Amino acid sequence: MTRLKLQPVMHGMAGILFLFNVMGAYKLPKPNFLLAAFYLLLGIGSLVFPFIMRKLKNVSSANTLMRCLQVLVLMISALFFLSHIQPFVALFQIIMALTLAYTTYAEYKMFQPAFMELTNQCIILPTLFSTKSISWKDLNNVILRDDVFTIDFKNNKVLQLEVLQDIDQEKMTAINDYCRGRLV
Repeated sequence: MTRLKLQPVMHGMAGILFLFNVMGAYKLPKPNFLLAAFYLLLGIGSLVFPFIMRKLKNVSSANTLMRCLQVLVLMISALFFLSHIQPFVALFQIIMALTLAYTTYAEYKMFQPAFMELTNQCIILPTLFSTKSISWKDLNNVILRDDVFTIDFKNNKVLQLEVLQDIDQEKMTAINDYCRGRLV
């Protein structure tokens, strides 16, 4: 649930943008009332969605679907405003669409289970776009305690990762012994 804290803000920003699009579609020389009504519904839907989303069974899929809809509508909006000779508004729509597309991808990756891998050569950590390898020779200490995996680097940096999976005491001891063996 801690991953969901900023979603109301991001959906709210998209909703407010769609409400501004209502004004843009309404204030044209020949107003498009159907498009203004669509933007109004989508804006209100984007503002309300984060509060309804938590009650859904598959939060990740619903969030991704809503984000993709927002991105698609923003790209189509860019074409609409460009066709009505408003290039700055169209450019802003494209920038917001790309920002929301990146947010969609980042949220999708956050909802995916992340696994850390301990190998004989290194520790492999997942990142947003790929993986990061940390060599054992660059580390002072590695320990798993109280659902926190702590990596202490030789350059005085410390990385602490929360372990979401329940690990019993026997496995925790085996992991700590393996890490101590790799450090020596």
